[in-house]
Amino acid sequence: MSKIKIGVLGSTRGTDLQAVIDAIEKGELDAEIALVLSNKEDAFILERARKHNINAKFMNFKDFGSKDEFDHALKEEMGKVGVELVLLIGYMKIVGKEICEAYRNKIMNIHPSLLPKYSGGMDTNVHEEVLKNQDEETGCTLHFVTEEVDEGPIIMQQKVKVEENDTVDSLKDKVQKAEQELIIKAIKLFSEGKINVKDGKVIIDG
Repeated sequence: MSKIKIGVLGSTRGTDLQAVIDAIEKGELDAEIALVLSNKEDAFILERARKHNINAKFMNFKDFGSKDEFDHALKEEMGKVGVELVLLIGYMKIVGKEICEAYRNKIMNIHPSLLPKYSGGMDTNVHEEVLKNQDEETGCTLHFVTEEVDEGPIIMQQKVKVEENDTVDSLKDKVQKAEQELIIKAIKLFSEGKINVKDGKVIIDG
């Protein structure tokens, strides 16, 4: 059986990508990161990928006449290398209809909260809200991407306890660790054909 080919869209540091790279290099994941694309030229996720000889490319939004054209170009780049599963890792743009349709139930996003809580929130803003609201627990959600932001079928969630002395940074570290565990687990299940969607709900075998 051939390795599953993963495409990554990211705009930030790509910390979660490192966990996937490490799992592949250790032989824990039978997968290949075929391509990393970023809309930010200086995003560390590109450098992170290149350090491991992964095909990484900056796509400048300004080079395209519209968001639809930009999304079409992203889809074409992923198609060229045979991407089978797309991961959004700190991707700061909304994915357009064309990509959502081309990779229906094959494009995953990790969100730093227990959705539907803090839907639409970004990164540290979510952790700030958790602390401000004195939540006793937070966590992360891995979901399939649809045209509606943070509304796609939930694949799995992982809870994280909020301690009294937690700060935004310490909470972010704990949630990211949970994110990485979920992503790796989901890639493995997906590559084994164990994640399916029926009537808008995710069904996991095993």
